[in-house]
Amino acid sequence: MLTLGIDTATKVCTIALIDKEKILAAYEINMGMTHSEGLVPQMDQLFQRTGIAKKDLELIAVSRGPGSFTGLRIGLATAEAMAYGLQIPMIAVSTLEVLAYNLPVDNILLAPVLDAQKGNYYVALYEWHKGELQEVAPVTIMPGKELYGFLEQYNKETVLLGECDKLIIPENENISLAPLWNRLPRGSAVALLGEKLHKAGGDMDYFGTEPFYIRKSEAEELWDKKQQKK
Repeated sequence: MLTLGIDTATKVCTIALIDKEKILAAYEINMGMTHSEGLVPQMDQLFQRTGIAKKDLELIAVSRGPGSFTGLRIGLATAEAMAYGLQIPMIAVSTLEVLAYNLPVDNILLAPVLDAQKGNYYVALYEWHKGELQEVAPVTIMPGKELYGFLEQYNKETVLLGECDKLIIPENENISLAPLWNRLPRGSAVALLGEKLHKAGGDMDYFGTEPFYIRKSEAEELWDKKQQKK
């Protein structure tokens, strides 16, 4: 199945084309460009270089969060418009689950984290077992200072992925950081996970998919405070 994977949940803008789990092409930009100016040109170059026509796509997979409020909306809006225009299925996948696809190693606790601002982090826990990714703990949000206590209770070899540059690593032989080049989302992982969920019947409706934010945006929080004062 020819699948386009899109991830704009973090500062990285990443897309990929896969066919039957084979990565045909992947494009990642981590240079501080806004996704609004980078995503469509990246896709145009991807199709141009591969010689694959957009009309040949069979599925579009997109990361739905948690992550950057603006970035997620850009990725979802682009995926929805393309899927609708091409009349093909679209599926949205968890950004944290996408990160766990970076390290398909059995019996290691994977802790993908994303910056939720103000010292907080989105976190979920996963483990691989015989080629299948299993959720150990669902997505939650917690202060960074509480993260290691949360991980230590599992007493298991744990690898942190994602936006963990600001985290202070304590001396703990069970907790380590994934290599820098392997921490952030990849469009190929979005496409691979999307194909799997599509086969299980997880497609989304056009123009009806909401980003998975967990918390309100800063603008929404300010609005709520203003309303409470009235």
